[in-house]
Amino acid sequence: MKEAVTKFKGVITDNGGEIVHEENWGLKKLAYPIQKKTTGFYYLIEFKAEGELIEKLETQYRRDERVIRFLTFRMDKYSIEYAVKKRNTKVEPKPQEN
Repeated sequence: MKEAVTKFKGVITDNGGEIVHEENWGLKKLAYPIQKKTTGFYYLIEFKAEGELIEKLETQYRRDERVIRFLTFRMDKYSIEYAVKKRNTKVEPKPQEN
């Protein structure tokens, strides 16, 4: 998975995009089986780029057999504000005392 993420981050930066934020959501159970798989790794990449990059990026997603689903969308100004606010108020879990 790390190799695939590195590849797609490279596609974004090599084509003039800027990675704003990224999160590894880890292994999750899928809502329904896809290609006989019931779990998958989720990874979020928030980036800024020109519209032409999206077509190149999605072509790379389709060519890579490790990617079974992807979602690319444009965030409006309210979504961006919410995402920044959410990132800045994220509370780290406290270590448990023994």
